[in-house]
Amino acid sequence: MFRAPLWRAIVALAAVALSVYIALTQSARLGLDLRGGTQIVLETRNSPTVKADTASTDRALEVLRQRVDALGVSEPGIARSGEKRIIVELPGVRDPRKAAEVIGRTAQLTVHPVTGESARKASTGPAADGSRTLPDPERTGNHLTLGPTALTGEGVKDAEALLDQQTLSGWTVSLDFRKGAGDTWARVTGEAACAPQGAPGRRVAIVLDDKIISAPGVNEGVACGTGITGGTTQITGGFGQTEARDLAALVKGGALPVPVDVVEQRTVGPTLGADAIEASAQAAVIGIVLTALFITAVYRLLGALAALALVLYGLISYAALVALDATLTLPGLAGFVLAIGMAVDANVLVFERAREEYLAVRSPDLAKPVRTGFAKAWSAVVDSNVTTLLAAGLLFFFAAGPVKGFGITLCVGVLASMVTALVITRVLADFAVARSFVRKRPGLTGIASTGRVRGWLARRDPDLLRHRRRWLGASALLVVVALAGIVLRGLEFGVEFTGGRLVEYSTSRPVDADTARTAVSDAGFPRAVVQESGDGDITVRTERQTDAEQQRVRAALEKPGGTVTVERDELIGPSLGSELRQKALIALGIAVAAQLIYLSVRFRWTLAAAAVSAMVHDVLLVVGLFAWLGKPVDSVFLAALLTVIGYSVNDTVVVFDRVREARRRHPRGDLAALANRAVVQTLPRTVNTGMGALFILTALAVLGGDSLADFSLALIAGVLVGMASTVFTAVPIAVALEHRNPAPPPARRPGRSGGTGDVPDGYSPLEARRRKERGTGAVV
Repeated sequence: MFRAPLWRAIVALAAVALSVYIALTQSARLGLDLRGGTQIVLETRNSPTVKADTASTDRALEVLRQRVDALGVSEPGIARSGEKRIIVELPGVRDPRKAAEVIGRTAQLTVHPVTGESARKASTGPAADGSRTLPDPERTGNHLTLGPTALTGEGVKDAEALLDQQTLSGWTVSLDFRKGAGDTWARVTGEAACAPQGAPGRRVAIVLDDKIISAPGVNEGVACGTGITGGTTQITGGFGQTEARDLAALVKGGALPVPVDVVEQRTVGPTLGADAIEASAQAAVIGIVLTALFITAVYRLLGALAALALVLYGLISYAALVALDATLTLPGLAGFVLAIGMAVDANVLVFERAREEYLAVRSPDLAKPVRTGFAKAWSAVVDSNVTTLLAAGLLFFFAAGPVKGFGITLCVGVLASMVTALVITRVLADFAVARSFVRKRPGLTGIASTGRVRGWLARRDPDLLRHRRRWLGASALLVVVALAGIVLRGLEFGVEFTGGRLVEYSTSRPVDADTARTAVSDAGFPRAVVQESGDGDITVRTERQTDAEQQRVRAALEKPGGTVTVERDELIGPSLGSELRQKALIALGIAVAAQLIYLSVRFRWTLAAAAVSAMVHDVLLVVGLFAWLGKPVDSVFLAALLTVIGYSVNDTVVVFDRVREARRRHPRGDLAALANRAVVQTLPRTVNTGMGALFILTALAVLGGDSLADFSLALIAGVLVGMASTVFTAVPIAVALEHRNPAPPPARRPGRSGGTGDVPDGYSPLEARRRKERGTGAVV
């Protein structure tokens, strides 16, 4: 039987090898902001029953959004333009004509019983009794007579393309009906089952836009009058994978309320300039290098191994996203920033634990404190990652648009960080400390030294919770200031939330997007979205803009572009519409509730409530800061805010993990003393992890350009506030709640301290003995 170290080495090697293979053989799909894509302009028109107006166009927009999501196109841009037009921007679409055909179909799905068959031509419309005649898809030249509509697409809850399990060659579309529609389907198929085998009446036709796509006969095993129960069925028809996927997307998205026509189709450039993308990439590399150097300086050999694991983390994360065919965008990449911080944090947690163990006994056996460090850090790493995964997973399943993209990248990043920290770093560390050269030189590992932060804390022995009421008062005051900014100054919502004006300019001289973007920014619109569009045209998308301001932009473009002509000038709606915002808020609410439940189970409801309260405190302070500074609130800021939420909970969970450990040793100990000791013990980890994250964020803020400046500002504020709120908000709230709602005292067990006797509350026997030897006593 293989030993655990060998298993870890095999898993680590396999993960790295697979990641290298994927990274070399497949390329990433980049989003609209990084690479551009295809723009399709649709125009709604009146139907016999519905007028094409603003309301019906907005409903059609939401249906199109669901279709695009079902097609597997991540991070699309969809917005209403004027009263009847919809602009759809699709990143990385390989066949734009096919995409336009699929998303532009009316997609009216109906189910009919078959009443007969003949060779006569198809009818132009339903007869007075609701019947119609349409071509039989299974027999060329034959036609089926269909009864009145029994079901419509509104009765379908979900649709999914599946490989046919019988032939393993063709594809089918599985339909899940809503409760009432499932009963109707059972009735229709039950009546069909009463017809003789081979008779037309034994078939049920599924019609899409007045075309029979499938008319299967009911199987012999279906009982007459009972039908097919269970609320599910499958559409068969010799589909290929693409056909089945497109059909599922149409059915799942539902029918358009009004018909739409494709009036324009073109290629558009990225919303971020090449200079901004290059600067952002350089900033990210510089930040990661500085973080790696910092970890190496603090933890020496083990820090260098952790830096190597961080590089492998980036490789594994990238390969996983490529394998999932996820779209990489700026909001999605925000998840990587948090995941990099968590990857660093997991290593720092382990090394600080190993340092504590080594300094307590100073054994020549370096392998033992390293093993103990990984074992004791396990619960904190798992709890902090699980709370983040809960939020990321729920954002992926319940949200849409950039929020969904953030959830995907964050899920992948968190899982990859756990693999690198707990498997790859463990393999490298075990191998290093087992070498005789390292064993003879324990100072080389980095765990034999006290460290600056830990040494300062040992000398000062601070009681950080002595003035906890003052800390809570200061936190409450900051929240009031933040709320005052939100109420008095308001939030500057970007064009994605408010809509705005889209103007397309044609220039006599070629102008690239970066030059145009600079000219528009100099004209007073630094937040405008500038893209190349079609054959050299420039599209400028801004918030509400007057005609005088539009003329100013036009004049600014004349300097590099010569004669400038306005080709299109339209008002556009928000790309993050009300339904999308509602879904994001619902997903966020469910995520917070899930975190609260999980933390209540893993810790206690008092500590869970304190962690969530600190998270809300951090979010309000960051939002309030942007309100006072007048910074824009857009999808990039939204991604930063979600990152702050994940970082805040992660930081608090690490401290509460120490509180839980101390309470298990001293269940009758004073909670304030235990909590203060937990804060002091984890403060080196908090400082070192925060420094690692700040290196990356500062590099992005200084070198990343305007596109990342506000994003970096939000995250820097979130990291600093999160570090402080854990100590001065979350822990004091937990102590206050515990004093008002104390846990029932556990039964005394023989041989346990129980918080009395010679062992001071809040300290292990070893720590108490060390403190007495130093003559410092104990703070209770």
